[in-house]
Amino acid sequence: MRPPALVIFDCDGVLVDSEHISHSVLHTMLLESGVSISYKETIDRFIGISNVGFLKEVGGLCGGVAPAGFLDRFRDATLAAFSEHLTAVAGVEEILLSLPVPYCVASNGPHFKMQATLGKTRLLKHFTNQIFSFEDVERPKPAPDLFLHAARSLGADPSECVVVEDSPTGVQAARAAGMRALGYAAMTSPQKLLDAGAHAVFGSMSHLPALLRSVG
Repeated sequence: MRPPALVIFDCDGVLVDSEHISHSVLHTMLLESGVSISYKETIDRFIGISNVGFLKEVGGLCGGVAPAGFLDRFRDATLAAFSEHLTAVAGVEEILLSLPVPYCVASNGPHFKMQATLGKTRLLKHFTNQIFSFEDVERPKPAPDLFLHAARSLGADPSECVVVEDSPTGVQAARAAGMRALGYAAMTSPQKLLDAGAHAVFGSMSHLPALLRSVG
């Protein structure tokens, strides 16, 4: 099969192993705010969510309005935790080094966060002029804007792009953009990714090269 014209990676949970760290921080903060919620439910509610969606969800859990400064405190706490514990997703750098096609990263996170996490994990050098954030477009995922912007910026036809995502929100955005989606089932159940529209799911980066060939 013809290889994809562009592979678009999500950042958190796909390139950097950040999701379990950030959701642990968030879970603790929610408990401290009086919210009765499990760690699993925290993941289910917040994985892949935009900042606007994050505050809306926190507000709903906290009686209507998110506590003052909650997002800023969450950012500071997660960045502090990342500085101590963050690593690259196992096997992903080998994938980047061996990919025979162009690739980029497109995230619902802000640029400063990707600079920090990709820098900490020594993956930043692989993404010169290939980093796209929700800050660059009008609407974050699950809208298609971010993926379409990445494809347009790098001269790729959306129908020839493959997106690697770990959240239903990201998979929905890929499908809305007319792209094929591969679901990395590290923190989200495979069925949820398939239900969102993933063409295939996988649990180890070692499986990704073969999947990229099969959907190309």
